[in-house]
Amino acid sequence: MAEPESKKVKVDGTTKEAIKDEQQGTARANMDRTLQGWYSELSPMWPGQALSLKMDKILFEDRSDFQDVVVFESSTWGRVLVLDGVIQLTQRDEASYQEMIAHLPLCSIEPPKKVLVVGGGDGGVLREVSRHASLEQIDIVEIDGMVIDVAKKFFPDVAIGYEDPRVNVHVADGVKFLKETTPGTYDAIIVDSSDPIGPAQQLFERPFFESMAKALRPGGVVCTQAESIWLHLPIIKDLAQACSHTFKGGSVNYAFTSVPTYPSGIIGFMLCSTAGPKVDFKHPKNPIDDSKNANKNLQPLKYYTKELHTAAFQLPKFAQDALKDLLTS
Repeated sequence: MAEPESKKVKVDGTTKEAIKDEQQGTARANMDRTLQGWYSELSPMWPGQALSLKMDKILFEDRSDFQDVVVFESSTWGRVLVLDGVIQLTQRDEASYQEMIAHLPLCSIEPPKKVLVVGGGDGGVLREVSRHASLEQIDIVEIDGMVIDVAKKFFPDVAIGYEDPRVNVHVADGVKFLKETTPGTYDAIIVDSSDPIGPAQQLFERPFFESMAKALRPGGVVCTQAESIWLHLPIIKDLAQACSHTFKGGSVNYAFTSVPTYPSGIIGFMLCSTAGPKVDFKHPKNPIDDSKNANKNLQPLKYYTKELHTAAFQLPKFAQDALKDLLTS
């Protein structure tokens, strides 16, 4: 049965189905623009604007079973990973995203033992998670094996997390993986997804959040990529509503960080906890200490601090007003 029009998530009046169709054409159009020496990122997810990076050389270009995968060397941002026409990371600014999505949840709870990463095939979240010495088990489930292979070859400083012996790699569908997970398995689940189109669409829907809640212990936490407050408030409100319904008795919070090569220059995170021991996301209780990294091969933190941790939850007034009835105060 077709989904009723009123139930479909919209971005500036455009349904996700229409966005997906346009995105598939846009991915190839973006690469066509590289002929002139610039990579220009266009997407119906952020209409009316584009980000352009000057390219020195295309290092890799192929299509997996799921998406177009491109790596190029830029003039000022280092190597750049692009999936289906959308920039996922650059060497210059990736740390601000990877460090915040990992340490916001893990520094907010007692030292965790078991963590699941959904998506994040580039390995950056694994790198940051592996700093936590308390962890005994780190599982990652990534649907696209090509992303893992490409990251290991072209972004070894990002993909270094795969070398940690605590890491178990599952090339599989994250939605299916969580449905089959034993309840109460994880202390934290981190979802490093691309935008809610194509293979990542299900990672933004209520059944997926319900699966995550079941897979967490009491007082366990989720942190998921949650778009930009400047561009995607309707999506964020839908996410917050789904989380408020799913994580009753726990908490629901929204934070954001600066990523210059992402649309609007910022990206957000939805952070939720299950019922049980109270989680105060805004005040870290399990500080990360570079001198005590479990993975001694890692470089020092570049972005995350305990002060930025607390500041990340301070939303501008328009976002506060839009989300005030959905977030935990």
